[in-house]
Amino acid sequence: MRLHAIVEDLDTARAAVAGGATVVQLRLKGSPTEEIVERGRGFRELPATFVVNDDVEAALRLEADGVHLGRTDEGRERARAAGLMLGLSAASVAEAREAETEGASYVGAGPVWETPSKADADPAIGLEGLREICAAVSVPVVAIGGIDASNAGACLAAGATGVAVIRAVGDAAALIAEMDDAAR
Repeated sequence: MRLHAIVEDLDTARAAVAGGATVVQLRLKGSPTEEIVERGRGFRELPATFVVNDDVEAALRLEADGVHLGRTDEGRERARAAGLMLGLSAASVAEAREAETEGASYVGAGPVWETPSKADADPAIGLEGLREICAAVSVPVVAIGGIDASNAGACLAAGATGVAVIRAVGDAAALIAEMDDAAR
């Protein structure tokens, strides 16, 4: 779970995996299930864990490994019943603990820093907020929000198991190098 590449297309997913991404998350905000299924064809064949954002039905139809749901997204029970890996978002210790109680396989914590990728994002939690979330739960924590090669290592040092990137997905190799340096 070290590097989650959050992408909108298969070509970008392939490039991210070639650069070292271990998880690819198909994110097509606001798109209907049919479009997600159509654009998600081919992801299953990538040598990475495949997660669909916000849509349990699409995840099931694409035979994804998992689904990532925001705090207001529906389908947690269905995802668990279907055996999907369940990622849940959290912007506070309370939300992270609730996600763990609800059966999250991992918690997506953030935004760590401000990010232009999500206009309706919660206020940034910073490294201290990330550290507190990591200490509060036993499931893996994946940091998200404003992460790039210059700060990914700091997220791991704060206790995160991995990082998720949208804007910096093209820099996957640089991110892996930074995280490896931080782990030493």
